[in-house]
Amino acid sequence: MNSISPALNIMIKASEKASKNLIRDFGEIEKLQVSIKGPSDFVSSADTKAEKIIIEELMKAKKNYSILSEENGSKINKDENNVWIIDPIDGTTNFLHGVPHFAISIALKSNNEIISGLIYDPIKDEMFFAEKNSGAFLNNKKIKVSKKKKIEGCLFATGGKKEANLNLLTRKSGSAALDMAYVAAGRYDGYFQNNLNLWDVAAGIIIVKEAGGIVNEIDLLKKNNIKIRASSIAINDIMNEKLLNY
Repeated sequence: MNSISPALNIMIKASEKASKNLIRDFGEIEKLQVSIKGPSDFVSSADTKAEKIIIEELMKAKKNYSILSEENGSKINKDENNVWIIDPIDGTTNFLHGVPHFAISIALKSNNEIISGLIYDPIKDEMFFAEKNSGAFLNNKKIKVSKKKKIEGCLFATGGKKEANLNLLTRKSGSAALDMAYVAAGRYDGYFQNNLNLWDVAAGIIIVKEAGGIVNEIDLLKKNNIKIRASSIAINDIMNEKLLNY
């Protein structure tokens, strides 16, 4: 792989530092303070600690950049054109139930375009990352989306509560960020979900694109109610046809 940018290097260091606390907290789940934000929407002291560490590390290097994060919301700094988008634990419900499938997600939006993204699974020690025009990687090894050209036999990730007779083979993992990362790595053939937040998918957008995939157009000024359709280019049209009423 080519050398990475200073911004991505900061993201890597921030995620690795935050992950140390997450791994420890994951082993002591019963001791965490947990509050409820909404139906099936939890926040724990692990989320807030991880987010604090990530923001502190990012701000050390780029103190004027603005921030959009799941727990602290939006903070506009001097530089409004560059925004860190942070989800300290994507898959909090998994985390709190002892399911080892969650990730740290960090993206950098510059002039309303995602230019770099990182998704780090601290339990499996898998770090997915990408930068604009530089390809997508998993632990420094280049990754590509699935090569399947027919939708039959494809496996799709999804989420949420809505069920439909789509005639698609689907799985629900509980982590939108990892679902996107797995599409980029060719583990899933596609991913679709409605009513997402920008911090759930910002990093995944560029990772899928740089892995040769396609993601539907998204208004990056929106923070919530985002619809995602991601897959390889070969099956994207067929997938979207099946999802017209979803």
